Amino acid sequence: MGGVPGGKPSLRAARPLLLVVDVDPERLDRLESELDRSFGVDFRVRGELTAPDALRSLELAHELEQRVAVVMVDHELPATERSEVLHRARSLHPDARRAMLIPWGAWADRDTAAAILAAMAVGDINYYVLKPWINRDELFHRTVAEFVQEWSRNETANWREVVVVADQHSARAHAISSLLSRNGIPNAFRPSGSPEANDVLHAIHEPDPGAGVLVWMAAVGGTILHDPTDAEVAEAWGVRTTLADERRAFDVLVIGGGPAGLAAAVYASSEGLRTLVVEREAIGGQAGTSSLIRNYLGFSRGLTGSELAQRGYQQAWVFGAHFLLMRQVTRLEEKPGGFLAEISDVGEVTARAVVLATGVAYRRLGVPELEELTGAGVYYGASVSEAHGLTDRNACVVGGGNSAGQAVLHLARYCRQVSIVIRGESLVQSMSRYLIDMIDAAPNVVVRTSSEIVGGGGDGRLQNIVLRHRRTGAEETLAVDGLFVMIGAEPGTRWLPEIGRDEHGYVLAGSDAAADSLWTQSRPPKPYESTIPGLFAVGDVRCGSVKRVASAVGEGSVVVSQIHEHFKGADG
Repeated sequence: MGGVPGGKPSLRAARPLLLVVDVDPERLDRLESELDRSFGVDFRVRGELTAPDALRSLELAHELEQRVAVVMVDHELPATERSEVLHRARSLHPDARRAMLIPWGAWADRDTAAAILAAMAVGDINYYVLKPWINRDELFHRTVAEFVQEWSRNETANWREVVVVADQHSARAHAISSLLSRNGIPNAFRPSGSPEANDVLHAIHEPDPGAGVLVWMAAVGGTILHDPTDAEVAEAWGVRTTLADERRAFDVLVIGGGPAGLAAAVYASSEGLRTLVVEREAIGGQAGTSSLIRNYLGFSRGLTGSELAQRGYQQAWVFGAHFLLMRQVTRLEEKPGGFLAEISDVGEVTARAVVLATGVAYRRLGVPELEELTGAGVYYGASVSEAHGLTDRNACVVGGGNSAGQAVLHLARYCRQVSIVIRGESLVQSMSRYLIDMIDAAPNVVVRTSSEIVGGGGDGRLQNIVLRHRRTGAEETLAVDGLFVMIGAEPGTRWLPEIGRDEHGYVLAGSDAAADSLWTQSRPPKPYESTIPGLFAVGDVRCGSVKRVASAVGEGSVVVSQIHEHFKGADG
């Protein structure tokens, strides 16, 4: 799995380790046998009966720079020993998936459930695994396979579907990596001059890109791109950024590819409506930047925002929805029977109804020295795909919302220290309780309240930030290698035709639209209908929306029934 095909193997290229700990010799033998059966070809399986032996295995792997993919620890191990093994696995091998082994029926024991919840709350485990009770226990194999797949997607030593080679501090390279990650495209960044970069360049017979950026589409015909635009990257991966001239008439135009827009696309296309989705950046919107969404119904282990977005994208695509990425709608006007839209670099399309799901845009810090370092250590609403590059370094997250909390916890797996800076005096008013508890439990996270960033800088890349305490005025300079800004957002609705908005620019819909002077119809607007008949607003862009992924998905799905009602009224 590691190393270059045909190249000389190294210690790091050795088979990754699956470590299992169980206090019962008979059960341990079964665990080892089951793991060997399914994973023995590509992984080394090692079983230990005691915590000290497990700790020695973890430390030896770390010393030899060998990869650890999955660590499973018996719940029956004494709590302090179990916690020590899991915590050490987390610190020595942050990419490893960690699980608590429990027997069948343990869900009836509240103490076991409490132990699992507590271990998840502090980040010691990702989830639990049911011990195999028979030979060829396929549920056990499937669960472990899911952990292995999750580890594989995060393990930087593995060959990735797309590889970016550039200078370590190249802002453009980091922007491309972020674009790929947000669109759910597995990728790896290889700094110029590193052994990993040299291995890649040797394999594809390319020189070092120097000040430029090289993108190798390893999984898509081996295409090599030099200093590509965002659209060129997307097209090379097979994502459409253009539209055929024929059949430019659609039933539904969805503007925005976040959770609300994707849900609208899935339901509209599945119900036979010819649907076009236009997204100016990346599938997933703001939710796509979340490193872990743990409270989305049905995903007990949680999932990343980009994974959720990709599932929605693939689902809509299979139903026949059309997508245009890296494009935006620049003009929208009413016309008999629907709407006419102008799309950048594509031209005009028509639609009988429009779903506005544009979400919000991130607010800026407004510190000139830091604005100049955007992409070079300073990231706005970025996914924390930069985490690997910040191993043993310091990072800072600005913002008190759930996305900020998730980013902090992900960075804390790799960074020496992570600071979270908020203007308020507590996280309680803006963040979910489970995230606050995990932040409180993280030993390398510092919460800096009543503070704001007023300065910073670095030589070509971020090296420090300046904090000011809002009550005392005292300033402090922190050495920071990565700054992730998540301080809220505002809707980008100024380009729209005359439409009802609140004082912040959010689009009025339903009863709010009915109360606005721009609504002139004799009938009341539908719940998600704006002051323009047939133009619906869902998700974060709608006035009064609940800023949660699940509610955005709900609105995107419900709006389709309202579109059908609109069509019936128009046809009648």
